[in-house]
Amino acid sequence: MSTTGRSDATRDLAVGATGGVAAYLLGYLVVFVTQRGRVGESLRGINFVADLIGGDPIPAWKAVGWVFYNAHFVSTEVPTPLGGTQVVNFIAESDAGSLAAMYLVPPLLLLVAGLLAGRIAGVTEPIEGARAGGFVVAGYLPIALAGVLVFGYSIGDGAIAPILPTAGLLAGIVYPAVFGAVGGAVASLLADG
Repeated sequence: MSTTGRSDATRDLAVGATGGVAAYLLGYLVVFVTQRGRVGESLRGINFVADLIGGDPIPAWKAVGWVFYNAHFVSTEVPTPLGGTQVVNFIAESDAGSLAAMYLVPPLLLLVAGLLAGRIAGVTEPIEGARAGGFVVAGYLPIALAGVLVFGYSIGDGAIAPILPTAGLLAGIVYPAVFGAVGGAVASLLADG
């Protein structure tokens, strides 16, 4: 591989990774802005009980993170009173699918990130575009893994958090690889010439 080829690949990786980080952060922000009130209302009863027994209330921003991961079909693990755990997808369990639009947030933003990565790379062939767009994984995966820790909430001997292996595989790799690559391939179809 020539020096120019390596520098192009390095640039494409950096652009893709930046797009992946931006898609993740913007995705969380969209969910936060649109769902913070609903999530805060849902937490009101839980936080009242936590306050009565001297526990810390669950911050709404953490619970919004659970919804954001649920939008990637990553369930949230919740401890049960008898020592077990329950797996929950708050979007799937919402009344009448009122949160269902949240399922569109990650794919749309990752498509845009892949499209922009492909456009910046100047791709002209779908395979080149898919490669350039697929690089969004480089930014999305690390932040998706870190997000599991950031959005985790310790409660008693357990924790409420997105399920780590699923978050890494589905939210961190599959979503950005598929939607980023599709966006990059589309970029090649929009290329001039």
